[in-house]
Amino acid sequence: MVKRDLEENLGKVLASMPVVALLGPRQVGKTTLALQLAKGLEKKATYLDLELDSDLSRLQEPEDYLRRFNGQLLIIDEVQRKPDLFRILRGLVDIRVRAGEPARQFLLLGSASRELLQHSSETLAGRIRYLELSPFSVSEIYRNDPSGFTPNKLWLRGGFPKSYLAPSDDESWEWRNDFISSYVERDIPLMGPQIPATKMKRFWTMLAHYHGQQVNYSELARSLEVTHPTIKSYLDILTDFYMVRQIPIWSGNTKKRLVKSPKVYLRDCGLLHKLLNISDFDSLLGHPVAGASWEGFVLETIIGQLSGKWQYSYYRSVSQSEIDLVLQGPRRQVWAVEVKRSAAPVPSAGFYTAAEDIGATAKYVVYSGMERFPLGGKAEAIGLVEFLRLLE
Repeated sequence: MVKRDLEENLGKVLASMPVVALLGPRQVGKTTLALQLAKGLEKKATYLDLELDSDLSRLQEPEDYLRRFNGQLLIIDEVQRKPDLFRILRGLVDIRVRAGEPARQFLLLGSASRELLQHSSETLAGRIRYLELSPFSVSEIYRNDPSGFTPNKLWLRGGFPKSYLAPSDDESWEWRNDFISSYVERDIPLMGPQIPATKMKRFWTMLAHYHGQQVNYSELARSLEVTHPTIKSYLDILTDFYMVRQIPIWSGNTKKRLVKSPKVYLRDCGLLHKLLNISDFDSLLGHPVAGASWEGFVLETIIGQLSGKWQYSYYRSVSQSEIDLVLQGPRRQVWAVEVKRSAAPVPSAGFYTAAEDIGATAKYVVYSGMERFPLGGKAEAIGLVEFLRLLE
């Protein structure tokens, strides 16, 4: 079993906040993590799965039912299925806080829903903390087996537990196929947006070809025979459900003209490879998307490990000076990060120009090797695992 990095922090937050929302896509391990944590509590926790009719029926009179669990942690899974709960939770939390009861009261698990975020932020302000559980990360896999670590399996299959831990590449491939079909046919419509499954899957596949690029909304709109705003709404839906990452453009001061659109990445590289029909590692290495896929894999790993003290963006001028990732952190740190899959990385001249434009305090080239060594222009080549240690 792979120990999740979020487990310790989740326990600390539960001890200090009356309501904690653990969010993330389906099948990412939220329920497993919540139940694992519940085993270590002095008092037995109660678990409700609102996708089960039997559990959902218990909340026909939610206030009466929830009052029964004073002093006990209640875990509510797929909570977006019953958004009217948030108003009731607010009242119960306030009553318990006034009575001096412990902070740990409700752990809400949600599969990435805009409605969930809106309802909880409106009704539970000051009473709730949000945490995101992502698929397996490089740091989690490395800590599980540091001596035999290689990122290749994680890069090919992606980090969803059932995909990564599948007995074979074929079984991982079939799981990812089923996951994508289930998401477009059931999960997205269930959580609000009524979009034909065939159209959403086609859009998702087309988006995979834009991985690591700025999206051409007009081109996609013509291909799908929809409007420009509709394409933006489709993109926002996949972003809300943690399937897509939109990296914003750097917003600092510069005299140079910058591009304005975000760069788009599919967050899980295993799903990217399924949508592009890349089924094995040899095919991945020989595919034109290999460089962009590795870049997205590295950037998602880094962004997933950032604390709230760091902001991320990318930089690109109209003259094509570019930085894959700009990290702005404590003590006015500005890190320029370039990603290269080569074992002998050589940053472009545009990278150095862009680093000067943003006033970078450090320049790193994250590459596929493990050693750390200096490059020209005060840049450093560094392996991904070592770079993650810098962030810690």
